[in-house]
Amino acid sequence: MDLLEKYKKTWENQPEDTHKVTSVEIYKMTQLRSSSIVKWIFIIGILEFVVLNSMYFFLDMEDAYAEYEKIGLINFVYYSQILAYLILFYFLVMFYKNYKSISTIDSTKKLMKKILKTRKTVRNYVLFNLGYIALLMIIVMVAEINFKIEDLNTKQIFLIILLTLVVTLVILGVLWLFYQLLYGILLKKLNRNYKELAKLDETN
Repeated sequence: MDLLEKYKKTWENQPEDTHKVTSVEIYKMTQLRSSSIVKWIFIIGILEFVVLNSMYFFLDMEDAYAEYEKIGLINFVYYSQILAYLILFYFLVMFYKNYKSISTIDSTKKLMKKILKTRKTVRNYVLFNLGYIALLMIIVMVAEINFKIEDLNTKQIFLIILLTLVVTLVILGVLWLFYQLLYGILLKKLNRNYKELAKLDETN
């Protein structure tokens, strides 16, 4: 049983006139835990961004960019990457702002709203990453088929589409599990804090 649980048990068993004082202490501990969780969400987001982009220094991307140029996607890839970086920077800024705002809030209702906002930000961040990868895979597939359309029959086109969809689903599934491991545990803890704040708010 952690320290917050002990405080809750003590608070529940105290006389009615002492609840107000102890509820403030429980709120402060919940706020501290929430702030710590959101800080880790921000740190993990930064580390993920740095690690994934560091892979460009170890992978040979010349063949990939040559293929993109051959099928007419080099401009799309270039500008979509710029847009993706801007959106990712936006999410990192939002992670930081969520952390700073939670650490200074002094109202139970405001803290609950910030927790909900943080959960929504993380969800949108994950959906954006998965959606961007899925869109890129589909567009590359369509461009490849269009480039080789004269050399492909219907069966070959069907197999390319099927293979691309299977590979895309596998990649998205692995990434989804990856994000569940990175952010899912933290969001569950954050959700638990939200429920505790809701109970606290009902009793006050």
